[in-house]
Formats: sequence, C-alpha cells, structure tokens
Amino acid sequence: MLKLGTILLGVTLAAVLLGGCWLYTPDKPRAVLEKAYLRQASDMLTVAGTQLHVRDDGPKDAPAIILLHGFGSSLHTFEPWAEALKADYRVVRLDLPGSGLSPPDPTGDYTDTRSIALILVLMDQLGIDTAVVVGNSIGGRIAWNMAADHPERVSKLVLISPDGFASPGFAYGEKADVPAVMKAMRFTLPKSAIRPNLAASYGDPKRLTEATVKRYHDLMLAPGGRGALLARMEQTVLTDPVTRLPRIKAPVLLLWGRKDRLIPFSNSADYTKLLPDSRLVAFKDLGHVPMEEDPAQSLVPLLEFLAE
Repeated sequence: MLKLGTILLGVTLAAVLLGGCWLYTPDKPRAVLEKAYLRQASDMLTVAGTQLHVRDDGPKDAPAIILLHGFGSSLHTFEPWAEALKADYRVVRLDLPGSGLSPPDPTGDYTDTRSIALILVLMDQLGIDTAVVVGNSIGGRIAWNMAADHPERVSKLVLISPDGFASPGFAYGEKADVPAVMKAMRFTLPKSAIRPNLAASYGDPKRLTEATVKRYHDLMLAPGGRGALLARMEQTVLTDPVTRLPRIKAPVLLLWGRKDRLIPFSNSADYTKLLPDSRLVAFKDLGHVPMEEDPAQSLVPLLEFLAE
C-alpha cells in the first residue's frame, strides 16, 4: 500500500526521535503472527528457494486472477475482492518476500526482476499458464513490468494506482537514496507512525479501522520484515516507463482514486497515453487503495472488465 519513497513514515519517525520518545519496537514472534493471520499451514509454499504466503481460492479450472499488494502491505488488502471473486475465478494472492507472512528472501534479492521470476515459478507450480494480473502501487509496477516482459503469461492487466514514474528522490536508472531516518524503523516502529501513512492512503480517513491499522502494524513487525522492506527500497531501480509500457499487448484497466495522496491521479494520463489498449476508471472520493477503502464500489469496473 505505502508508495515506495513516501516520506511520511520518515517524518513521523523523526518526530518521535526528536521528541525524545525513543520507542524500541521488537519483532513479533512468528508463531503469534501465524495464529492471527495464517489461514492454514498449507498456505506457506516454497517457491524458487524462498517461502511465500499464498492463498489459492476458487475452482482450480476457472480463469486465474493473481493479486499483488503494495509496499508495506499484504495479501489481506484484497480480502473482500477475493471473497467476491472466488465463486467464478481462481483467485491467487501472495505476500511478496519480506512482506506479510512471507519471510525474507534468503537470496537477499528484492528487485522487481526477482519478484517477477517468483510469480512465474509460482504460476508453474500451481499449473497456471496465463492469468489476469492485478497490482496495486508497487504491485502495479511489478505487474506491468511482468506484462511487458512476459506477454504470454498475462491475459489482462489491472493496475490500481500503479507505481513506476519517478517521484522526488528517485531517478531512472539509479538506486533510491533511502533517508537515514527511514532506516530507523528497524528499531522503532510504533503504531502511531503507521496510522498517518494508512490514513494518507484513504480518500476518507474515517474509513480506516483500528483493525486494519493493527494488521498492518503487526505484519510489518514480522521477523526480518523491516529489513526486507528497506532492502526493497534500496534495490529499486526504476526504468523509464515510456520505453516499456508500449510493449504491453494485454488489455489494461486502470483504477485510480482522485484523492490519492501517495501517487497523484494525474499520473493516470501518462499511462493511458502510453498503453494502446487501456481504459481508466476514476473514483471521485477514494484514495490510493480503492479495493480496500471501498471494495464494493471498486469491484464493479473490475467485474465488467473480466466479463468482456
């Protein structure tokens, strides 16, 4: 969910430190997190040398949909969508390595290239030749790069407030400069630092529940998770989308909240201009995570797109 490079978490942590309220935040025991957030032991799969938390719902012979979450998030962000889709589709969700209940990748590689390779191997293991690939934020960036490089595996593409165009602090072809205060989250990550980021992701922060904040906070405290999140930031090297988006041949649906404060809605015009077969659905009152903020409203255009 949290856009890569957002400074809000860093600002919040800085305020905590400068205020003299150093709060050491230890990892949560994995057993505690699994009891709360792991549905069944078989949802943990070994894929290309690392473990992934995967939920595979719906008829195994139905058209497949793969859902990819954003930075700092988990597969749980798609829970209402998955419940609504699984009657007619095979719905596969996964926690990216070092996110949610997926432990850190032993290779130490958190690049988009590695993420795409893991998704392709997972598809092979599950017997999925092609799928509709849906991605939010960083998950969107991974999704559209996968569609550009492996068009034979992506039947349709759904991008929800996707990342990809360089924002302040990032440049194409260069690794990100992660502020030192962001690195402090290895040691201190109070829930009070998480809530403002999540609130900024919603068009109406009143829709953000305490249970959602708790889930994000809990899973970001998974053993090794914070180090993995920082590594993903540090290893990100953006490629100019102008040279890559036109390679995508699959039909594309863009979903974007006009009140997105993490990746501006104006970026949607850059995508529609470069994607030859795309359409945009804008949500007047929603933010960066429309599928989480208002699952019912955001699901309507997706179902229409899938039915075509």
